[in-house]
Amino acid sequence: MNNRQAYFNYYIEDKYVAGIVLLGTEVKSIREGKLSFNDAFCLFDDDELWVRGLFIASYSHGTSNNHIEVHDRKLLLTKRELKRIQSRIKEKGYTLVPLRVFFTERNLVKVEIGLGKGKKLHDKRETIKNRDVEKEIKRWLKP
Repeated sequence: MNNRQAYFNYYIEDKYVAGIVLLGTEVKSIREGKLSFNDAFCLFDDDELWVRGLFIASYSHGTSNNHIEVHDRKLLLTKRELKRIQSRIKEKGYTLVPLRVFFTERNLVKVEIGLGKGKKLHDKRETIKNRDVEKEIKRWLKP
């Protein structure tokens, strides 16, 4: 699952792959594709990295032990990476956003997070214009 809105709203400079602490029903729901990045962002709390606002729908076959759909989930990175990210976050204008959630070959859930700077309105308009031009070129080049 990709967060297309993040690439539209931010210039992504660095990317990191982090593990995430999940419950069993959350993993099963992600496998079904019931995940939404709306309003999701990352923050530091006591030198730990958390993702907030990540919506994972409740599992359809879950019992009373089903998970809460929106709550803070801990991201797992090395201390060196956490310190590097935290120092960059303190700079003006940088933020940390989740870019995609994927499964590894060992069936572990990973989150790709990106360190980015916010785009201004005119930058977003330019992105839309470039996308439209590329679509038009592809349309003309198709036989």
